[in-house]
Amino acid sequence: MEPPEPKPTPPPDPPRSSETSHTDARLKIYFLPNVMTGANLFCGFVALTRIVEWNSESGNYRDIQMALFFILLACIFDLLDGRVARMGGAESPFGREFDSLADMISFGVAPAFLVYRIVLYDVFPGHPELGWFVASVYLLCGAFRLARFNCLAAQAGTGGGREFLGFPIPAAAGLVASLTLFMIWLNEINWIEGRFSRSKWRLLLPAILLFLSWMMVSEVKYPTFKKLDLRASKTFTKTLIAVLFIGSVVVLRGKILFWVLPLFFTTYLLYGFVRPRVSRRVRREIEDEDEDEDEPSSPA
Repeated sequence: MEPPEPKPTPPPDPPRSSETSHTDARLKIYFLPNVMTGANLFCGFVALTRIVEWNSESGNYRDIQMALFFILLACIFDLLDGRVARMGGAESPFGREFDSLADMISFGVAPAFLVYRIVLYDVFPGHPELGWFVASVYLLCGAFRLARFNCLAAQAGTGGGREFLGFPIPAAAGLVASLTLFMIWLNEINWIEGRFSRSKWRLLLPAILLFLSWMMVSEVKYPTFKKLDLRASKTFTKTLIAVLFIGSVVVLRGKILFWVLPLFFTTYLLYGFVRPRVSRRVRREIEDEDEDEDEPSSPA
């Protein structure tokens, strides 16, 4: 009687544990910058909930004002997360991707839905899909803007250079939010005739939204101000002007904050057009760059 043939031995499984450990080692998640990014995302979600809860028939814009406040607060957190990461040497691909996802909600979905709710939902009677389309143009351009930024930053091997290619989406959202807040304030002090929900001035918001959509995917370059060193010694005049400006905003915030914010974001928007025509010396003064940092940087 012949002995039974031995069963073939299955090939050994690939060593997954070592591969996973190497992957985990390369994935750097820094605490404080990502907490700031999470706060940015939280503010965007809260803004969306307030926009959804707003009753357009009430004539009360309290919920919209709160939503605008949270969008602007998200801008502050977005500014802080990148600066904290750079100051602590904690920049990472994970942080860049997480930041883009948060920006898509806070500065893409929230402003687009905001303009749709307060303007576009009744601009095209019988054809609401046209209002959806106008709002979605801004959303799509914002997504393309963020995707292009991530690709260019990855190709350069850094978190980006000294220039943004196209208008940054946080600044676009800040401009939309601040202008909306400004128009509601004008309505409250009776500078706009009739209710804001029936005023022709509100039609400026969709036009601005479409213009910002084009600016985000354009090739106009804007300074990132990443080289701005808050710990460096400044001249006496610059320090005095900064202190007086911040003090005036804090003390007179109820009177000047409504027009200071749109003026700030509008100035940054227009600076991209005049920047190529400004001399290098003046540009270094505005953007606070050192003279030895003239090497070309990757557009972001």
